[in-house]
Amino acid sequence: MEGFLYQASIYLLAAVVAVPIAARLGLGSVLGYLTAGILIGPVLGLVGSETEDLQHFAEFGVVMMLFLIGLELEPRALWDMRHKLLGLGGLQVALSTLALMGVALAYDQPWGVALAIGLTLSLSSTAIVLQTLSEKGLMQTSGGRSVFSVLLTQDIAVIPILAFLPLIAVTIPMTLAENGAIVLNADDHHSMSLVEGLPAWGVTLVTIGAIGAVIFAGIFLTRPVFRFIHSARLREMYTALALLIVVGISFLMMLVGLSPALGAFLAGVVLASSEFRHELETDLEPFKGLLLGLFFITVGAGINFTLLFGSAPAILSMALLVILLKGAILMALAMIFRIRGRDKWLFALSLAQAGEFGFVLVSFSVSQGILPTEIAEILLLVIALSMLITPLLFILYEVISRRMAESGVQHEPDEIDEEGPVIIAGIGRFGQIVNRLVQGSGFNTVVLDHDMETIQLMRRFGVKGFLGDPTRPDILTAAGIKDARVLVVALDDVEAAVKLTAYARAQRPDLHIVARAYDRTHTYRLYQAGANDIVREMFDSSLRAGRYVLENVGLTEYEAAEAERVFYHHDRDTVRELASLWKPGVKIEQNQEYVDRAKELQRDLETALLSREAEEKRA
Repeated sequence: MEGFLYQASIYLLAAVVAVPIAARLGLGSVLGYLTAGILIGPVLGLVGSETEDLQHFAEFGVVMMLFLIGLELEPRALWDMRHKLLGLGGLQVALSTLALMGVALAYDQPWGVALAIGLTLSLSSTAIVLQTLSEKGLMQTSGGRSVFSVLLTQDIAVIPILAFLPLIAVTIPMTLAENGAIVLNADDHHSMSLVEGLPAWGVTLVTIGAIGAVIFAGIFLTRPVFRFIHSARLREMYTALALLIVVGISFLMMLVGLSPALGAFLAGVVLASSEFRHELETDLEPFKGLLLGLFFITVGAGINFTLLFGSAPAILSMALLVILLKGAILMALAMIFRIRGRDKWLFALSLAQAGEFGFVLVSFSVSQGILPTEIAEILLLVIALSMLITPLLFILYEVISRRMAESGVQHEPDEIDEEGPVIIAGIGRFGQIVNRLVQGSGFNTVVLDHDMETIQLMRRFGVKGFLGDPTRPDILTAAGIKDARVLVVALDDVEAAVKLTAYARAQRPDLHIVARAYDRTHTYRLYQAGANDIVREMFDSSLRAGRYVLENVGLTEYEAAEAERVFYHHDRDTVRELASLWKPGVKIEQNQEYVDRAKELQRDLETALLSREAEEKRA
């Protein structure tokens, strides 16, 4: 018992120290877990041979992860994304697998081993890439959306890969008898199996029946089961049910000789449209996170540093070769699918590394007898090194992006041949609605956007827009900034929006500027830059939702509308006043004058709402 508590304390301590540090450094949680494992294993020697046994237990986190991925993928959404998933993502996985398999074959590896290596290294790091794209504000760019499509394809591809790998195993746990029956080898014989001794056609029927049972249960049995659990009114029963679903389906898949991950993913997709989806996600997310973290710690603890130090140049060369090969394929795909400029470099550099699923596939391949242990150890080192290089690839992208901007390597702006009283800078979802309303009311608009794809898309729907960077003075001059009456700043880039507002105000003190703000801090910056009217992204929609809530908890439509009106005007006055107290570079919670005034204004709002309610009752 003491030994177990000691080991648990070591693993947990390593995780809670290393992972937050890695996250603060922008390296991501996966690298944090790997680093924790390296520290407690090869470096300090605090853990030893038990990590291999622990890793088998932690692999169940992968099954949970794939179940949760399935929950996020409604069949209809997958169908809508089929072109990018099968085209861009499917080609990336296929071409990368073939190229890396070819390299392995050139080094005299058997075809099965070479194919397993290609499949393992073809996948990229979802955890690191998505986190970095979000932190750097690149998710909504054309390149960022393309990267997400490929990562989603890779996540889905893990399922068929896990199901396919046992078929190329060097040591196959199932053999075919002379009479056509399936026989389990003695070494791998499980005490329970639904397919042992059956003829091949029987195995097929049982397998199809098991998959059909999972689909049937997901569609018809989840509602009555959840209602039954709800009658107990015990929160832990929901967690127990969520675990039972994943564990039970995994066990059923093992009984018919299929991958537990495949069954879990299938169940997740079936339940994706269920009203219980969010309940299941909430219950399983902590288990998935801890088990996956434990898995990556055990991977880090099991890295053979003696091998790394003894063959450092060769292993580093392999990691760089993987990055170069995948990068070249991604660059070619970017050109085929017309991903241009900075987006092309973002697409190629962000996906060039191997990923965390590689650790899963390596471990799985070893357990299935596909990869020899010595090759698996080298692959683990190559994957870890390529992931460690990923932050450098993003730095390289930023350098290339700056140089492209400085050298003007971008689409030539359109010649603007129209003028109007309203200039709309940015034609995303926000700008589109403003443009439709203004044009529908009989006023001409001049629409500017720096994204070629967005402009082309708008043109297909009959909306005329001009390609050009709205923050450039020559573009604004050509758009008629000197004679315009209103400028709408609807740019996604926070810094660009502030820059454009400040420039327009300096050029035209009488110009009315309507700007979209990302959050309250952005609102204050836009006020200081000179915007007249500022619309926070979520404010009006949230206010409207609040009015609906009031209407359904007892207030009349008139009372709810009046509460909405009072709140709206009070908040506008509050934001204008607090904007004068806001100090750039100082955190809001550290600005005592701001905090004190905000509290006073909140009390004023409560007083105003209560006073209005009292007046209505007297009336």
